[in-house]
Amino acid sequence: VQLVESGGGLVQPGGSLRLSCVGSGFAFNRYHMSWHRQAPGKERELVAVIGSVEAIVDYPNSVKGRFTISRDNARNTVYLHMNRLTPNDTAKYYCKASRDIDYWGQGTQVTVSS
Repeated sequence: VQLVESGGGLVQPGGSLRLSCVGSGFAFNRYHMSWHRQAPGKERELVAVIGSVEAIVDYPNSVKGRFTISRDNARNTVYLHMNRLTPNDTAKYYCKASRDIDYWGQGTQVTVSS
């Protein structure tokens, strides 16, 4: 089982990024997928979740209206589109696959700074 995130980097405040996470070794289309982030010295927090049925999505208030999660089951990929980024969004971003067991990726760093 493998989850590989990509797309992180350095972006200026107000900018956008799209993160990708490709899964392999499990039935991707049967798993709920989510994105989480962890900043230094802080707990890991959920930023977006999408059900195995794509219509079901949810976000915490901190990112609602700015972040969008989507998935392409044909490509075993989940995306996180992030807009209007602020320095508070700086963190390492992880994707997770959940069903009867959880799988985590290794994360991709997002730094928002001028």
